[in-house]
Amino acid sequence: MLVLTRKLGESIAIDDHIKIRVVQIKGKQVRLGIEAPKETKIHREEVYLAIQDTNKESAAVTSERTRSISRMLKEK
Repeated sequence: MLVLTRKLGESIAIDDHIKIRVVQIKGKQVRLGIEAPKETKIHREEVYLAIQDTNKESAAVTSERTRSISRMLKEK
């Protein structure tokens, strides 16, 4: 892990396309601004982990379960 010290208004460049800037420091919180291409997905870690969990659950659904749900929907 790379640990850097930055002051208010200073930035970190990642590759040629991503820039992270310290935009506010308030008590123990630091507000960061991120400039990146639109196709770059950026999430808070807890949101990212929730997305991963949901994807794993979806991938774990068996084909029999999918057929069962499909039959139920057709009956309606």
